Amino acid sequence: MKTGCQGCRDGEAFAIPFSMAFQPIVDLESQTVYAHEALVRGMQGEGAYSILSQVNDGNKYAFDQQCRTKAIELAAGLGAKDTSSKISINFMPNAVYEPRACIRLTLAAAMRVGLPLNRIIFEFTEAEEVDTAHLLNILRSYKDMGFLTAIDDFGAGHSGLNLLANFQPDIVKLDMGLIRGIDQDRSRRIVVKHTIAMLNDFGIQPVCEGVETAEELRALQDIGVTLVQGYLFGRPAFESLVPPDLKMVA
Repeated sequence: MKTGCQGCRDGEAFAIPFSMAFQPIVDLESQTVYAHEALVRGMQGEGAYSILSQVNDGNKYAFDQQCRTKAIELAAGLGAKDTSSKISINFMPNAVYEPRACIRLTLAAAMRVGLPLNRIIFEFTEAEEVDTAHLLNILRSYKDMGFLTAIDDFGAGHSGLNLLANFQPDIVKLDMGLIRGIDQDRSRRIVVKHTIAMLNDFGIQPVCEGVETAEELRALQDIGVTLVQGYLFGRPAFESLVPPDLKMVA
């Protein structure tokens, strides 16, 4: 099995071909795209599972490296670098051996396409169990280098409030389980309202994921949410940066 450093060096050698789809994160106030999230897909647009199911302990380092460079290069080629929107890339903390060593291919890709580091968001999911000290080292290193950081699926995973007490990322994405049916569920509205207030106090930008209906959107707007993502605005578009559908935004 390769070591972490070998996997970083050999990132371009990941043997399974894949591509990306992009889904917009919408700024409701300016009615613009805040960011495009890059999502793994098969070469013909097959779902993420067709690729992720083939990732194992032996190739996860190479896969993680290739995801970063693929997202940056593809998004830049689709015109993202000529806009103000950011690119959000999912990364695997357990595939990062040492953050400053494992970032070299990413830095090279960003420089090659002319994408500023402060327009790249690295997001990780709370669903992945990871050593907290290791995770904090990665997040602090990325912040020092000029990248933005985000917690995905907040409220559904392992780290939660303990992580926020030790490190404040730039963005927190609330899990879609909290958003689904929020217009009809007082308990969800209370949880989301106070979570948004806490994140605002921290100076963290909240993003609400999984918005699918106009009623959910209105409930979130009443709470004061400004950054949203979900099928209401657009499904992930294979190898394309499709403008979001904003007809529901008042």
